Amino acid sequence: MAKQPRPLRRRVQARVMRMLNVPMRWMLALPVATPLSGRLMLLNYSGRRTGKQYRQPLSYVRHGDTLLTPGGGTWTLSLMAGRAEHVRLGGHDVMLSPELVSSLDEVQQLIQIMAETNPAVRRFIGIPQRPDGRLDGTKLQAAIEHGFRIVRWHQGPATRPRAAESARPQSG
Repeated sequence: MAKQPRPLRRRVQARVMRMLNVPMRWMLALPVATPLSGRLMLLNYSGRRTGKQYRQPLSYVRHGDTLLTPGGGTWTLSLMAGRAEHVRLGGHDVMLSPELVSSLDEVQQLIQIMAETNPAVRRFIGIPQRPDGRLDGTKLQAAIEHGFRIVRWHQGPATRPRAAESARPQSG
């Protein structure tokens, strides 16, 4: 069976995001918190097949001691549960471990939590809402089957030092 092409709205959205990501990468990589860093972080990861390094700006919402990110892009395929990833968050380098959530009920619940903090999440995800406020379960399930996930980020074991800090002589 041939793969269905993405709807025009999604293709346009992807193209716009690719263009916006260029200056966002630069701003999110700064060593200070910026207005963008309150809702965006910069994920540094290796491609699963090539090992090539990528930097992906991601929206996030804090939930308790975790961060939640909608993950509809191919970048989620390179994440492994339990393997900490380098993230630039609020001007700081941190290690976060991803947990990929793909169960319909849990994704629905986490999107609701995210939308309470950042209502733009629903528009970005683009799945119609039912009158009761929940997302259309059939369309959400189809999105999950095509790779949509919520990434729940857990604090990793340690903060990665910047090169200048690790190059300083140790006092003894």
